[in-house]
Amino acid sequence: MVKSPDSEVTGLLISWSNGDEAALAQLLPIVERQLHRIARSHMNRENPGHTLQTTALVNEAYLKLVNQRNVKWQNRAHFFAIAARLMRNILIDHARAQNRAKRGGRAQQVSLSNIAIKESDKSPDLIRLDEALNELAKVDPQKSRIIEMGYFGGLTDEEIAEVLGVSVVTVRRHWKFAKAWLRREVER
Repeated sequence: MVKSPDSEVTGLLISWSNGDEAALAQLLPIVERQLHRIARSHMNRENPGHTLQTTALVNEAYLKLVNQRNVKWQNRAHFFAIAARLMRNILIDHARAQNRAKRGGRAQQVSLSNIAIKESDKSPDLIRLDEALNELAKVDPQKSRIIEMGYFGGLTDEEIAEVLGVSVVTVRRHWKFAKAWLRREVER
């Protein structure tokens, strides 16, 4: 019986969680393409001239992932959910550093109403979006995680449902609510 790529990743993650460093070496080539796809998706939403490159985002995320020593990996979707959070943090840190570098310059404000999260090719103001997501997390952590995994991690509704242990219908309903909530918060 041939293992599916998902079950192979899950097996390697579990082995790595149990201390098998060789599993980590086997894991990288398998997940690297997906990490690049997620990073490219992020970079396509950024403004032209963005200074962070796709490969740099993948490398930074990977370095942070391999330093996750206390995580008990559940499966492939769990791994990419963590990768989504790490990529979000990297992009936010980069945006904050860019704003600090401008000192006194005004960053372009982009309204979330002009952005269809997940479907858009425009780049929202990541710092404002991050702040709104943090506020949403205070009100409803699950909805915040759904946006994070879908928008920053590129996970499908099915993968998000698997990570959270809820139905796909619930993910879609929460996604719709969270998107509207974020639009309202970012427009303030």
